[in-house]
Amino acid sequence: MRRLAIFGGTFDPVHWGHLILAEAALHQFSLEKVIWVPSFNPPYKQAASFEHRVEMVQQAIAENPKFSVSLSEQDSSGSSFAINTLINLSADHPETHWYWIIGLDAFQTLPRWYRGQELAQLCEWLIAPRLLSGETITQSEIICKQVEQKLTKQTFNIHWQLLNIPFVGLSSSLIRDMYCEGRSIRYLVPETVRAYIVNHNLYAKG
Repeated sequence: MRRLAIFGGTFDPVHWGHLILAEAALHQFSLEKVIWVPSFNPPYKQAASFEHRVEMVQQAIAENPKFSVSLSEQDSSGSSFAINTLINLSADHPETHWYWIIGLDAFQTLPRWYRGQELAQLCEWLIAPRLLSGETITQSEIICKQVEQKLTKQTFNIHWQLLNIPFVGLSSSLIRDMYCEGRSIRYLVPETVRAYIVNHNLYAKG
């Protein structure tokens, strides 16, 4: 079976932390490809337009042939839900063992996702540990097991593994705030992404 990973997110904007995470998953689990899936209409947040976010991802991953962008959520009606994304991609890629790349904080919210318990069984979860000051990998493992207990019934198992990644203290919200404050975001995002943000003035005040 093919080994493909979904990397879903708002990517508002995509940054080096995202790229490091996807590259780590690619090699740690011998994946054939990582499919980046920008959320069309994120259910719990406002974001830059879908077109802007897709273009930034495409520019960021252009040099890696094992990264691709899926526009599968573009035709979704209403809010974007992860299970619909996986079902749609499975139709296009049969006979595939699916992985889902996700940060630990997002994984903690999985029990509250739309049809989250069903989704949890359909793929293997590759989780970026939260390595904040004073935290350890063991603490991240404990959190993952707590999430597993909330989702698991006797009839199925949830498969997850922690990714081996360096600590990169970046977030899209930090980058947006810095740009809004007039601070430099050079070297926090790929240069093509930084130029795109500047040229379109995406995160300026007002």
